[in-house]
Amino acid sequence: MYNDNTIYVIGDAKAPQNNPITKKYSQFFLALVIDATTDEIIDSECSSTIQLTNAFVRSLFIGRMVGDKGIEEAIRKRYQGSSQKALVVAYHDARYKYSQAKAALTTEA
Repeated sequence: MYNDNTIYVIGDAKAPQNNPITKKYSQFFLALVIDATTDEIIDSECSSTIQLTNAFVRSLFIGRMVGDKGIEEAIRKRYQGSSQKALVVAYHDARYKYSQAKAALTTEA
């Protein structure tokens, strides 16, 4: 399904205590599949309790470059769920983990 140039990372963050995601998963997770040759996000999923939430979050990420500053802006403007801050933090965490994984690949080559 994914080619050999992809890297899978998961960013995590704490969601608000009154959030159904926290009750179900205890954390908020954002999974990204990124093409390491282009830095393009080719797939995404998050720990949501509603399928529509996951589909909407995917639309914020898929097709964009992992370092695109517009992603965070889009989250703040368009995602008005109670996990907005957790989504931003999880995105930053996933981006950091991706940079670490990509750096490890380039030092191995």
